[in-house]
Amino acid sequence: MQANDVNGGGKEMSLVVMRVNKRKKPRNEVDEKDAVEQEKEMKKLESFLFGNIYAPVEFGKEVEEGDAVDNDSSLFFVDRSANSVLSVDEDDGEVLEEEPKQRKAVWEDDEEAKANVNIAKVNRLRKLRKEEDESLISGSEYVSRLRAQHVKLNPGTEWAQLESEPWNNKYSDDESSDDENRAVVTHGYKDVGAVDDLLRTNEDFVVKSSSKLLPGLLEYSILTDANAEEPSSGPINSVQFHRNAQLLLTAGLDRRLRFFQIDGKRNAKIESIFIDDCPIRKAAFLPDGSQVIIAGRRKFFYSFDLVKAKVDRIGPLVGREEKSLEVFEVSPDSSTIAFVGNEGYILLVSTKTKELIGTLKMNGTARSLAFSEDGKQLLSSGGDGQIYHWDLRTGACFHKAVDEGCINGTSLCTSPNGKLFAAGSDSGIVNIYNREEFLGGKRKPIKTVENLTTKVDFLKFNTDSQILAICSSMKKNSLKLVHVPSLTVFSNWPSQKKTLHYPRCLDFSPGGGFMAMGNAAGKVLLYKLHHYHDA
Repeated sequence: MQANDVNGGGKEMSLVVMRVNKRKKPRNEVDEKDAVEQEKEMKKLESFLFGNIYAPVEFGKEVEEGDAVDNDSSLFFVDRSANSVLSVDEDDGEVLEEEPKQRKAVWEDDEEAKANVNIAKVNRLRKLRKEEDESLISGSEYVSRLRAQHVKLNPGTEWAQLESEPWNNKYSDDESSDDENRAVVTHGYKDVGAVDDLLRTNEDFVVKSSSKLLPGLLEYSILTDANAEEPSSGPINSVQFHRNAQLLLTAGLDRRLRFFQIDGKRNAKIESIFIDDCPIRKAAFLPDGSQVIIAGRRKFFYSFDLVKAKVDRIGPLVGREEKSLEVFEVSPDSSTIAFVGNEGYILLVSTKTKELIGTLKMNGTARSLAFSEDGKQLLSSGGDGQIYHWDLRTGACFHKAVDEGCINGTSLCTSPNGKLFAAGSDSGIVNIYNREEFLGGKRKPIKTVENLTTKVDFLKFNTDSQILAICSSMKKNSLKLVHVPSLTVFSNWPSQKKTLHYPRCLDFSPGGGFMAMGNAAGKVLLYKLHHYHDA
């Protein structure tokens, strides 16, 4: 009986297990079907998003007619490599091209255009003004001017600038890349160099080179002395930049003519020439940069050829018995040298033959000369207090007028644009005239500068005629810079940090970026003018 009970119990247990397995089997089949359908749905979605990746088209084989299209294959291939965005219209199967959306830079703020900044109220922001009476500007304009100011104060270093190389020789007719693996250039694209230069700099987009110099405060930096490697043992009488803006000439009473390469940091000395029998009163480049004319208190003068590195002694001039040829000017066309002679005579010498080609005679003694911007006219002044205008083609004086308030004229200078000229006297007065009005009969100067109290020895306009330097060698720190457009003197010049000693001569670099000043202590002080970006 017990065995039968056991056997009966075993049968019941087996029946229960079979029933449970039968119940589990339908659930497993349902789960498998769901998984298959979910996998198909995922493949279909992936094919729609990423193209026909599960059933790729094999090129060279045609699809047989009657074959059904695989549901997992995508009907459209969407190219996401282009800038434009494509969308698929599911109803009619058309591909629509949408306009590309320009993403705004994260540093652009819409509130900048709404804000206004008063740049005249804060002292340190006045340097951002473009006009003297400008006050309120928009926020976006304020940001652009700040960036321009940053670029002006922090110019790029030379070692970080890649050399411009001819691009046309680097690319063939086929698609190719250059030797340095810079970029691959597509055939038919011509203006590669322009685009490359465009992408390498941002200065031209921010800084305006033709901006006006503002009055009041002059932005400048004190650099290493131009002749720091070899200072002069005597007073400096001449400093001048070469037309290439890198070479600076210095000369003085120590009888040495020196050349320096100006970079604002080291200012390396290139050459030194000793003139044995002539303490140098003045030395000047010919405007074409080929020669240097050297003169002193002698009957003769010297010419130094920069190409041949040869010094020639010229004179005495035939037919003249001059005691000194120390005061002279060179014409802008490099054709004529005008020397101040004895008894009111002006001697005209050819730069090619170094021979006397003509003379001009003033009523009083001649003391200062200045050529017009085209070299066809000459201005002179002297002991009679009058300013003469000479036509060098005929040798005639076509205009003569009194310099207002002047007894003895000591210096003259014409502006590079030909519109203005300045005249200095032994009383320290500097008169600035409009040349056209002066020749038309108007004797009144447009400005009388009375900041100097001793004899005016030197006058010099800068390249764009926005700055006029006036100098007297008889008093310490007696050098002023005049803002020509407003006819006012810069209030922060000379600097209180560094004394100028007794200034004797000055010159601006061709680009206006450097200013060199020679003094009686034998030093040539060098300054960087931040308004000008080129040397």
